[in-house]
Amino acid sequence: MIHDTDIDIAIGAAELPLERDLFLRSLIRELSGTLEDVVGLEEASGFISVVGQNIGDWINRSYQDALATQRFTRQQVADILVDLKARIKGDFYVIEQDDAKIVLGNRACPFGDKVIGRTSMCMMTSNVFGGIAADNLGYAKVELQQTIARDDPGCRVAVYLKRTPEAEEAEGREYFGKAG
Repeated sequence: MIHDTDIDIAIGAAELPLERDLFLRSLIRELSGTLEDVVGLEEASGFISVVGQNIGDWINRSYQDALATQRFTRQQVADILVDLKARIKGDFYVIEQDDAKIVLGNRACPFGDKVIGRTSMCMMTSNVFGGIAADNLGYAKVELQQTIARDDPGCRVAVYLKRTPEAEEAEGREYFGKAG
């Protein structure tokens, strides 16, 4: 016969994949999935975009405060985009960059496998990247060319910094900042 105290001990010692990081990633997955189911993918992406913009503003201010500057160069923006993702367990890297664009690749999503099938969650990356780039460089258009959420092997994100013919043709979201 099992006594209540034995169950209490067993409960505390049970091997469960439950900790804060997994819980929060699962929570965001379920919230985005519920939004996608209730209001549709486009509207869900819009709601998540608002959250992403607020998070991007906070991250940008955090880097500005930590580095005692009000504006970053293109190279610094690229470095910040890679650094911020590394800090949250992403694996972004610069594929190419010039005055017109920064193209990043990614081998690991900060949301882990919780992002698969939840493309609206990619609006966090779009808005954070677009907001930081636009706030520092004046303009950005972010194109999510490949995403782990769409079952691609990795992500490829183009951040256009100028309205070039290539940027005009790209499917993405535009961001406007105070620089420029």
